[in-house]
Amino acid sequence: MNKFRIQGGQRLHGTVAVRGGKNAAVAVLSAALLCDEPVTIENLPKIEDIHHLTIMMRELGARVMHTGRSMTIDPTDFRPGQVTEQYARSMRASYYLLGAMLGKYGRGNMPYPGGCDIGSRAIDQHVKGFGALGATITSEHGQLVGRSLGLKGAEVYFDFPTVGATVNVMLAACRAAGSSTIVNAAKEPHIVDVANFLNAMGASIKGAGTDIIRIKGVESLHGCSYAIIPDQIETGTLMVAAAATRGDVTILGAIPTHMEALSAKLLEMGAHVQEGVGQDSIRVWSDGNHRHVNIKTLPYPGFPTDLQQPMSVLLTTARGISVINETIYEARFKHLEEATRMGASVRINDRLAMIEGVQKLSGCPVAANDLRAGAALVIAGLMAEGITVVDNVRFIDRGYENFEQKLSSLGAKIERIP
Repeated sequence: MNKFRIQGGQRLHGTVAVRGGKNAAVAVLSAALLCDEPVTIENLPKIEDIHHLTIMMRELGARVMHTGRSMTIDPTDFRPGQVTEQYARSMRASYYLLGAMLGKYGRGNMPYPGGCDIGSRAIDQHVKGFGALGATITSEHGQLVGRSLGLKGAEVYFDFPTVGATVNVMLAACRAAGSSTIVNAAKEPHIVDVANFLNAMGASIKGAGTDIIRIKGVESLHGCSYAIIPDQIETGTLMVAAAATRGDVTILGAIPTHMEALSAKLLEMGAHVQEGVGQDSIRVWSDGNHRHVNIKTLPYPGFPTDLQQPMSVLLTTARGISVINETIYEARFKHLEEATRMGASVRINDRLAMIEGVQKLSGCPVAANDLRAGAALVIAGLMAEGITVVDNVRFIDRGYENFEQKLSSLGAKIERIP
């Protein structure tokens, strides 16, 4: 099992590029299985979740050719079937394969999904959505089993905005008979990306990015070529790392409008954020003299829960007391328990974390317990005095491509060790 060894105290400086978004890519690849012809997906990140999803698609009969950042998927022989439970449970997004099976064949089964241990992540809204379209979802021998006599368009009302269920219902509804409406839909950028991809194949989806999505089912989808949007969370992680190290970093390939909630908080702290002129880029620089801020995580366009963890580490050395209200997942402060071993002053009460800024962090061995927590602890190591060793790097590899190499290119002293 690999670890990162970090020599703290180095300012990040320079230019770095972000790649296609993890959350968009896993949904778009699953959506490709709904097509009746080959499709090509560009700007894919080189991460473990993509590798595992590729294996599962092949297990279901799809022919997949992966070259660099491009993948061609021929779903002609895709059929509902069994996938290896190990891969299904390695990621949350494996449940999109069930949406693709139901959309194309009206039936399918998948092992329960896995992913990071960040709290309760129920699938009841997925079941509710599929049920409204005419599918029955049961649990049999550790599998989610979906059956229908043919999906039919319907109105689906979610009890709260949920990205996973919004994507899954879009996948199923775009080939159902008749029209569907998703009310209280999630509005994240990757929801829009999946809808754009489906429309590029001939689907009829309107309203993605708002809380009401309207879908007219079609009988077939045709091939296309499509590029994944840049990774919002990788962009944000690098923005936080720049501020945390008193650095000056320009991030290329980013979409500034996706980062407005984070940019606002960095500016409020006293860091500087500048959008690129004439290109998709963001520059972040700071002298390290940060003020405390309060953060409440919310569905998009609110502050992303996936950036709460990197941001909370940055706040450990900000002047005053910062309060973070984590409204999305109840178990997303475990990284702060590790940060206290580095000298952070943190009090946690259920979904509230109160962080009193200290003068500095001190390097020590820490362990990641999930994807974004891993990235946050790397940032803590970059901030800290001395050596930090971050264990469980496998979590980071699920969602960040060559993370240590990108940081090294900006001047960080970080290496992967066995």
